[in-house]
Amino acid sequence: MGRVAIWIACVLLLAVTCQGKGAPGHRVRVGYYNRKCPAAEIIVRAVVGKAVSRNPGLGAGIIRMAFHDCFVQGCDASVLLDPTPANPRPEKLGPPNFPSLRGFEVIDAAKAVLERVCPRVVSCADVIAFAARDSAFFLSSSRIDYKMPAGRFDGSVSLESEALQFLPPPFFNLTQLVDSFKAKNMNEDDLVVLSGAHTIGVSHCSSFTDRLPPNPSDMNPGLTRLLQSKCPVSPNFTNDPTVAQDIVTPNRMDNKYYTNLIKRNVLFTSDAALLTSGKTATKVMENAFIPGSWEKKFAKAMVKMAAIELKTAANGEIRRNCRVVNK
Repeated sequence: MGRVAIWIACVLLLAVTCQGKGAPGHRVRVGYYNRKCPAAEIIVRAVVGKAVSRNPGLGAGIIRMAFHDCFVQGCDASVLLDPTPANPRPEKLGPPNFPSLRGFEVIDAAKAVLERVCPRVVSCADVIAFAARDSAFFLSSSRIDYKMPAGRFDGSVSLESEALQFLPPPFFNLTQLVDSFKAKNMNEDDLVVLSGAHTIGVSHCSSFTDRLPPNPSDMNPGLTRLLQSKCPVSPNFTNDPTVAQDIVTPNRMDNKYYTNLIKRNVLFTSDAALLTSGKTATKVMENAFIPGSWEKKFAKAMVKMAAIELKTAANGEIRRNCRVVNK
Protein backbone atom coordinates (compact mmCIF):
# COMPACT_ATOMS: atom_id res chain seq x y z
CA MET A 1 0.00 0.00 0.00
CA GLY A 2 3.06 2.31 -0.18
CA ARG A 3 1.91 3.31 -3.67
CA VAL A 4 -1.34 4.86 -2.44
CA ALA A 5 0.11 8.37 -2.08
CA ILE A 6 1.55 8.11 -5.59
CA TRP A 7 -1.83 6.98 -6.97
CA ILE A 8 -3.58 9.95 -5.40
CA ALA A 9 -0.96 12.36 -6.73
CA CYS A 10 -1.29 10.90 -10.20
CA VAL A 11 -5.07 11.02 -10.30
CA LEU A 12 -5.02 14.63 -9.15
CA LEU A 13 -3.18 15.39 -12.38
CA LEU A 14 -6.20 14.06 -14.25
CA ALA A 15 -8.34 16.96 -13.07
CA VAL A 16 -7.94 18.73 -16.40
CA THR A 17 -9.67 15.84 -18.16
CA CYS A 18 -12.78 15.85 -15.96
CA GLN A 19 -15.84 16.78 -17.97
CA GLY A 20 -18.39 19.31 -16.79
CA LYS A 21 -20.16 19.85 -13.48
CA GLY A 22 -23.54 18.31 -14.17
CA ALA A 23 -25.26 15.69 -12.05
CA PRO A 24 -25.28 12.03 -13.10
CA GLY A 25 -28.34 10.70 -14.87
CA HIS A 26 -30.72 8.35 -13.06
CA ARG A 27 -29.75 5.32 -15.14
CA VAL A 28 -26.80 3.64 -13.51
CA ARG A 29 -24.24 1.95 -15.70
CA VAL A 30 -20.72 0.58 -15.51
CA GLY A 31 -18.15 3.19 -16.49
CA TYR A 32 -20.52 6.08 -15.85
CA TYR A 33 -17.67 8.42 -14.93
CA ASN A 34 -15.32 7.45 -17.75
CA ARG A 35 -15.91 10.81 -19.45
CA LYS A 36 -17.29 12.92 -16.60
CA CYS A 37 -14.52 12.11 -14.11
CA PRO A 38 -12.15 9.42 -15.35
CA ALA A 39 -10.20 9.31 -12.09
CA ALA A 40 -13.27 8.76 -9.88
CA GLU A 41 -12.99 5.04 -9.21
CA ILE A 42 -9.19 5.19 -8.95
CA ILE A 43 -9.44 7.89 -6.30
CA VAL A 44 -11.95 5.97 -4.19
CA ARG A 45 -9.94 2.75 -4.41
CA ALA A 46 -6.74 4.53 -3.39
CA VAL A 47 -8.34 6.21 -0.38
CA VAL A 48 -10.07 3.00 0.72
CA GLY A 49 -6.90 0.96 0.26
CA LYS A 50 -4.94 3.31 2.46
CA ALA A 51 -7.61 3.24 5.18
CA VAL A 52 -8.05 -0.55 5.14
CA SER A 53 -4.29 -1.13 5.29
CA ARG A 54 -4.24 0.86 8.55
CA ASN A 55 -7.44 -0.60 9.99
CA PRO A 56 -9.25 -3.55 8.36
CA GLY A 57 -12.26 -2.81 10.55
CA LEU A 58 -12.94 0.34 8.52
CA GLY A 59 -13.45 -1.81 5.43
CA ALA A 60 -15.92 -3.98 7.31
CA GLY A 61 -17.70 -0.84 8.46
CA ILE A 62 -17.97 0.52 4.92
CA ILE A 63 -19.48 -2.73 3.60
CA ARG A 64 -22.01 -2.60 6.44
CA MET A 65 -22.61 1.09 5.66
CA ALA A 66 -23.62 0.22 2.09
CA PHE A 67 -26.20 -2.24 3.39
CA HIS A 68 -27.53 0.20 5.98
CA ASP A 69 -27.74 2.96 3.39
CA CYS A 70 -29.53 0.98 0.68
CA PHE A 71 -32.15 -0.59 2.96
CA VAL A 72 -33.28 2.86 4.18
CA GLN A 73 -34.47 5.37 1.54
CA GLY A 74 -32.60 3.39 -1.12
CA CYS A 75 -28.93 3.78 -2.09
CA ASP A 76 -28.80 7.56 -1.72
CA ALA A 77 -26.18 8.27 0.97
CA SER A 78 -28.92 9.26 3.44
CA VAL A 79 -26.98 7.39 6.14
CA LEU A 80 -24.21 10.00 5.87
CA LEU A 81 -26.33 13.03 6.78
CA ASP A 82 -25.48 14.71 10.06
CA PRO A 83 -28.11 16.00 12.50
CA THR A 84 -29.40 19.55 11.99
CA PRO A 85 -31.81 21.77 13.93
CA ALA A 86 -34.47 20.87 11.37
CA ASN A 87 -33.65 17.14 11.54
CA PRO A 88 -32.00 16.32 14.89
CA ARG A 89 -32.39 12.53 14.55
CA PRO A 90 -31.12 11.29 11.16
CA GLU A 91 -30.42 7.64 10.28
CA LYS A 92 -26.85 7.66 11.57
CA LEU A 93 -28.07 8.34 15.12
CA GLY A 94 -30.52 5.42 15.13
CA PRO A 95 -29.68 2.38 17.31
CA PRO A 96 -28.82 0.21 14.27
CA ASN A 97 -26.09 2.73 13.34
CA PHE A 98 -24.96 4.55 16.46
CA PRO A 99 -22.37 4.10 17.81
CA SER A 100 -21.44 0.99 15.81
CA LEU A 101 -21.36 2.18 12.19
CA ARG A 102 -17.83 3.04 11.04
CA GLY A 103 -16.04 4.44 8.00
CA PHE A 104 -17.62 7.88 7.66
CA GLU A 105 -14.20 9.55 7.62
CA VAL A 106 -13.10 7.36 4.71
CA ILE A 107 -16.07 8.48 2.62
CA ASP A 108 -15.31 12.09 3.59
CA ALA A 109 -11.68 11.71 2.51
CA ALA A 110 -12.58 10.22 -0.87
CA LYS A 111 -15.24 12.87 -1.50
CA ALA A 112 -12.77 15.67 -0.63
CA VAL A 113 -10.35 14.48 -3.30
CA LEU A 114 -13.18 14.04 -5.82
CA GLU A 115 -14.41 17.58 -5.19
CA ARG A 116 -10.93 18.93 -5.94
CA VAL A 117 -10.61 16.90 -9.11
CA CYS A 118 -14.19 16.87 -10.42
CA PRO A 119 -16.36 19.35 -8.50
CA ARG A 120 -20.05 18.49 -8.16
CA VAL A 121 -19.83 15.42 -10.39
CA VAL A 122 -19.56 12.26 -8.25
CA SER A 123 -22.43 11.54 -5.85
CA CYS A 124 -21.86 10.44 -2.27
CA ALA A 125 -24.09 7.45 -3.00
CA ASP A 126 -21.68 6.33 -5.71
CA VAL A 127 -18.73 6.87 -3.36
CA ILE A 128 -20.34 4.46 -0.87
CA ALA A 129 -21.00 1.88 -3.61
CA PHE A 130 -17.42 2.09 -4.90
CA ALA A 131 -15.94 2.11 -1.38
CA ALA A 132 -17.87 -1.02 -0.35
CA ARG A 133 -16.69 -2.81 -3.47
CA ASP A 134 -13.09 -1.72 -2.87
CA SER A 135 -13.23 -2.69 0.80
CA ALA A 136 -14.25 -6.21 -0.23
CA PHE A 137 -11.44 -6.23 -2.80
CA PHE A 138 -8.73 -5.42 -0.27
CA LEU A 139 -10.13 -7.52 2.58
CA SER A 140 -10.42 -10.58 0.32
CA SER A 141 -6.92 -10.19 -1.13
CA SER A 142 -8.55 -9.29 -4.48
CA ARG A 143 -10.68 -12.46 -4.67
CA ILE A 144 -13.82 -10.30 -4.61
CA ASP A 145 -13.64 -7.84 -7.48
CA TYR A 146 -16.49 -6.61 -9.63
CA LYS A 147 -17.70 -3.75 -11.76
CA MET A 148 -20.11 -1.39 -10.00
CA PRO A 149 -22.65 0.57 -12.06
CA ALA A 150 -22.80 4.25 -11.13
CA GLY A 151 -24.86 7.37 -11.69
CA ARG A 152 -26.78 7.54 -8.42
CA PHE A 153 -28.21 10.68 -6.87
CA ASP A 154 -27.99 11.67 -3.22
CA GLY A 155 -31.16 11.95 -1.14
CA SER A 156 -32.20 14.62 1.32
CA VAL A 157 -34.42 12.58 3.69
CA SER A 158 -32.79 10.78 6.63
CA LEU A 159 -34.85 9.60 9.59
CA GLU A 160 -33.85 7.57 12.64
CA SER A 161 -37.31 5.97 12.67
CA GLU A 162 -36.77 4.50 9.20
CA ALA A 163 -33.47 2.95 10.23
CA LEU A 164 -35.37 1.13 12.96
CA GLN A 165 -38.15 0.19 10.55
CA PHE A 166 -36.15 -1.23 7.64
CA LEU A 167 -32.85 -2.57 8.99
CA PRO A 168 -33.22 -6.18 10.22
CA PRO A 169 -31.90 -6.45 13.80
CA PRO A 170 -29.62 -9.30 14.96
CA PHE A 171 -32.45 -10.98 16.88
CA PHE A 172 -34.71 -11.55 13.82
CA ASN A 173 -35.82 -15.09 12.98
CA LEU A 174 -35.69 -16.46 9.43
CA THR A 175 -39.24 -15.44 8.49
CA GLN A 176 -38.60 -11.88 9.61
CA LEU A 177 -35.29 -11.75 7.76
CA VAL A 178 -36.79 -13.05 4.53
CA ASP A 179 -39.64 -10.54 4.75
CA SER A 180 -37.28 -7.62 5.34
CA PHE A 181 -35.22 -8.60 2.30
CA LYS A 182 -38.31 -9.23 0.18
CA ALA A 183 -39.49 -5.68 0.96
CA LYS A 184 -36.37 -4.48 -0.87
CA ASN A 185 -36.74 -6.91 -3.79
CA MET A 186 -33.97 -9.13 -2.43
CA ASN A 187 -34.46 -12.90 -2.11
CA GLU A 188 -33.38 -15.72 0.21
CA ASP A 189 -30.17 -16.32 -1.72
CA ASP A 190 -29.27 -12.64 -1.32
CA LEU A 191 -29.97 -12.95 2.41
CA VAL A 192 -27.67 -15.93 2.86
CA VAL A 193 -24.94 -14.47 0.65
CA LEU A 194 -24.92 -10.99 2.20
CA SER A 195 -24.95 -12.48 5.70
CA GLY A 196 -21.50 -13.74 4.78
CA ALA A 197 -20.23 -10.20 5.33
CA HIS A 198 -20.19 -11.21 9.00
CA THR A 199 -16.90 -12.90 8.14
CA ILE A 200 -15.25 -9.54 8.85
CA GLY A 201 -15.55 -6.86 11.50
CA VAL A 202 -16.66 -6.74 15.11
CA SER A 203 -19.90 -6.60 17.07
CA HIS A 204 -20.89 -5.01 20.36
CA CYS A 205 -21.76 -7.49 23.10
CA SER A 206 -25.26 -6.02 23.40
CA SER A 207 -26.09 -7.39 19.94
CA PHE A 208 -25.84 -11.03 20.99
CA THR A 209 -26.23 -11.31 24.79
CA ASP A 210 -29.69 -12.73 24.10
CA ARG A 211 -27.78 -15.90 23.07
CA LEU A 212 -25.65 -16.11 26.20
CA PRO A 213 -26.61 -17.78 29.50
CA PRO A 214 -29.01 -17.79 31.19
CA ASN A 215 -30.77 -17.46 27.81
CA PRO A 216 -31.13 -20.69 25.81
CA SER A 217 -29.31 -20.98 22.48
CA ASP A 218 -27.55 -23.52 20.28
CA MET A 219 -24.24 -21.61 20.35
CA ASN A 220 -21.12 -23.76 20.55
CA PRO A 221 -20.20 -24.03 24.26
CA GLY A 222 -16.59 -23.05 23.54
CA LEU A 223 -17.68 -19.80 21.89
CA THR A 224 -20.16 -19.19 24.69
CA ARG A 225 -17.38 -19.37 27.28
CA LEU A 226 -15.14 -17.09 25.22
CA LEU A 227 -17.86 -14.47 24.85
CA GLN A 228 -18.77 -14.63 28.53
CA SER A 229 -15.13 -13.87 29.34
CA LYS A 230 -15.23 -10.75 27.17
CA CYS A 231 -18.77 -9.40 27.67
CA PRO A 232 -20.49 -8.00 30.78
CA VAL A 233 -23.66 -9.74 31.86
CA SER A 234 -25.71 -6.62 31.11
CA PRO A 235 -23.98 -4.43 28.51
CA ASN A 236 -24.88 -0.76 28.48
CA PHE A 237 -23.89 2.36 26.55
CA THR A 238 -20.81 2.92 28.72
CA ASN A 239 -19.80 -0.74 29.00
CA ASP A 240 -20.38 -2.56 25.71
CA PRO A 241 -17.14 -4.13 24.41
CA THR A 242 -16.70 -5.48 20.90
CA VAL A 243 -15.63 -8.93 19.76
CA ALA A 244 -14.66 -10.33 16.37
CA GLN A 245 -17.57 -11.71 14.35
CA ASP A 246 -15.35 -14.41 12.81
CA ILE A 247 -13.11 -16.08 15.38
CA VAL A 248 -11.13 -17.96 12.69
CA THR A 249 -10.12 -15.26 10.18
CA PRO A 250 -11.29 -12.01 11.79
CA ASN A 251 -9.52 -9.66 9.35
CA ARG A 252 -10.06 -11.51 6.09
CA MET A 253 -13.12 -11.71 3.87
CA ASP A 254 -13.63 -15.36 3.05
CA ASN A 255 -16.25 -18.08 3.37
CA LYS A 256 -15.23 -19.07 6.91
CA TYR A 257 -18.46 -17.50 8.16
CA TYR A 258 -20.34 -20.46 6.70
CA THR A 259 -18.15 -23.13 8.27
CA ASN A 260 -18.40 -21.20 11.54
CA LEU A 261 -22.17 -21.21 11.15
CA ILE A 262 -22.26 -24.97 10.61
CA LYS A 263 -20.19 -25.41 13.79
CA ARG A 264 -22.53 -23.03 15.68
CA ASN A 265 -19.70 -20.54 16.11
CA VAL A 266 -21.70 -17.42 15.17
CA LEU A 267 -22.88 -14.50 17.25
CA PHE A 268 -26.38 -13.52 16.22
CA THR A 269 -29.82 -15.09 16.26
CA SER A 270 -30.08 -13.89 12.65
CA ASP A 271 -26.95 -15.92 11.79
CA ALA A 272 -28.20 -19.11 13.45
CA ALA A 273 -31.56 -18.62 11.73
CA LEU A 274 -30.02 -19.48 8.36
CA LEU A 275 -29.89 -23.14 9.43
CA THR A 276 -33.55 -23.30 10.44
CA SER A 277 -34.87 -24.17 6.97
CA GLY A 278 -33.68 -26.77 4.48
CA LYS A 279 -33.55 -24.22 1.65
CA THR A 280 -31.30 -21.72 3.38
CA ALA A 281 -29.24 -24.45 5.07
CA THR A 282 -28.46 -25.89 1.64
CA LYS A 283 -27.25 -22.48 0.48
CA VAL A 284 -25.06 -22.27 3.59
CA MET A 285 -23.49 -25.64 2.71
CA GLU A 286 -22.83 -24.55 -0.88
CA ASN A 287 -21.09 -21.39 0.26
CA ALA A 288 -19.06 -23.31 2.83
CA PHE A 289 -17.80 -26.14 0.64
CA ILE A 290 -17.76 -25.02 -3.02
CA PRO A 291 -14.51 -23.08 -3.52
CA GLY A 292 -15.02 -19.58 -4.91
CA SER A 293 -18.81 -19.88 -4.91
CA TRP A 294 -19.52 -17.37 -2.17
CA GLU A 295 -17.15 -14.71 -3.50
CA LYS A 296 -18.86 -14.69 -6.91
CA LYS A 297 -22.34 -14.63 -5.41
CA PHE A 298 -21.37 -11.88 -2.97
CA ALA A 299 -20.22 -9.65 -5.82
CA LYS A 300 -23.50 -10.21 -7.68
CA ALA A 301 -25.60 -9.56 -4.57
CA MET A 302 -23.74 -6.33 -3.80
CA VAL A 303 -24.46 -4.99 -7.30
CA LYS A 304 -28.12 -5.98 -6.94
CA MET A 305 -28.38 -4.32 -3.54
CA ALA A 306 -26.72 -1.15 -4.85
CA ALA A 307 -29.68 -0.64 -7.21
CA ILE A 308 -32.37 -0.48 -4.50
CA GLU A 309 -34.80 2.46 -4.80
CA LEU A 310 -32.47 4.84 -6.62
CA LYS A 311 -33.22 8.56 -6.69
CA THR A 312 -33.74 10.51 -9.92
CA ALA A 313 -33.08 14.13 -10.89
CA ALA A 314 -36.55 14.93 -9.54
CA ASN A 315 -35.78 13.90 -5.96
CA GLY A 316 -32.00 13.78 -5.74
CA GLU A 317 -28.86 15.88 -6.00
CA ILE A 318 -25.06 15.63 -6.02
CA ARG A 319 -23.98 16.74 -2.57
CA ARG A 320 -20.86 18.87 -2.28
CA ASN A 321 -20.42 17.68 1.30
CA CYS A 322 -21.67 14.18 2.07
CA ARG A 323 -22.77 15.18 5.57
CA VAL A 324 -25.19 17.96 4.56
CA VAL A 325 -27.69 18.59 1.78
CA ASN A 326 -26.89 21.36 -0.69
CA LYS A 327 -28.34 24.77 0.04
